[in-house]
Amino acid sequence: MFLEIKNIRKSFGSGESKVEVLKGIDLEIEKGEICVLLGPSGSGKSTLLNIIGGIDGADDGYIAINGEKTADMSERALTRYRRKHLGYIFQMYNLIPNLNIKENVEVGAYLSDDPLNTDEILKTLGLYEHRHKLPSQLSGGQQQRTAIGRAIVKNPDILLCDEPTGALDYNTSKEILTLIEDINQKYGSTVIMVTHNAAFADMADRVVKLRDGQIRKNTLNSTKKTAAELDW
Repeated sequence: MFLEIKNIRKSFGSGESKVEVLKGIDLEIEKGEICVLLGPSGSGKSTLLNIIGGIDGADDGYIAINGEKTADMSERALTRYRRKHLGYIFQMYNLIPNLNIKENVEVGAYLSDDPLNTDEILKTLGLYEHRHKLPSQLSGGQQQRTAIGRAIVKNPDILLCDEPTGALDYNTSKEILTLIEDINQKYGSTVIMVTHNAAFADMADRVVKLRDGQIRKNTLNSTKKTAAELDW
């Protein structure tokens, strides 16, 4: 089993204001899967993604990747693990404004022992001719592509996507989803994507529906659609 999520519990606050966000999450994800975490706002999906990514810690339970439990790692080992194995794509692009597009992508390459070729990534993302521009000179879709480039140039085992199209229009969203699909097929990255858009589930191998901090449904798609075929 590539990614094992066992009895994950997480609360915020204390006393009367304590809120239980995750109430015992059990989930297994195979290597190379596209897994969509689907649910309304407040269902716990982003919290779960942050725990998988080592950004946040769980109150109980564990995450194991290739049999290695993140909770058993020292802070230094966990930082190294995040750098080597995980790529993050957020709704906000978090680009460095005074670096050009190529330099922003190279930031990801510096974090990896085995990075992909930056120019090849820029060409795959349709950004090569824009490589000397600053983020402020690009559209939202191009900035999100740059953020994807920064995440995948590391050659991560797992690509964590938190509402990656949340700030984008319909056509640009489909372009970004197609790119994520291409990356999954080309590089074999396992993709875990958080969204509230049910249409995205059709492109996934595994669909996990969360509500009130619990998994309500965990299904495998027998007939996947391509990202280009999605409609919402």
